[in-house]
Amino acid sequence: MDDRVAEIQAGMYQYSRAIYRSIKDLTDPYVDAPTQLEYRRAVLEACEQTMERLATDPHYFANPDRTLFQDIRRYFPITNQAHVAWAVNKVVGAACDFIQDQIDAGAFDGGVARCRATTRKGKPCQRTPLPEREYCPSHQHLEQRSKVAA
Repeated sequence: MDDRVAEIQAGMYQYSRAIYRSIKDLTDPYVDAPTQLEYRRAVLEACEQTMERLATDPHYFANPDRTLFQDIRRYFPITNQAHVAWAVNKVVGAACDFIQDQIDAGAFDGGVARCRATTRKGKPCQRTPLPEREYCPSHQHLEQRSKVAA
């Protein structure tokens, strides 16, 4: 399982780098070199933070592409913003698809432990389990049943 998590983290790293590589040359060309370098660092950091947040808690990160674009748009002239928005949308969409595939395969839980129970509607419980337990407070009674059955 640790190899799988490392593979997922490497994949997310590749997505953040793909965004950065595709838009880094579009930063504002009318600023001096040190400022342009600062802009590029800020763009890279925003891309990495977005991918990290997407990997650690994908269920509660609505519109990651829009969030990232809002964070970085100030570093680009208005003439390049459509291209930047398109690149961010495409790569973040691919990253979201990758994360969803991992979740569907059961190989990835978003980096956060989840309760092992299912809800009344048959969906997995999204709550965090109690420390050193497999179930959340709402489902802790299930843990005692499984111990008795064993």
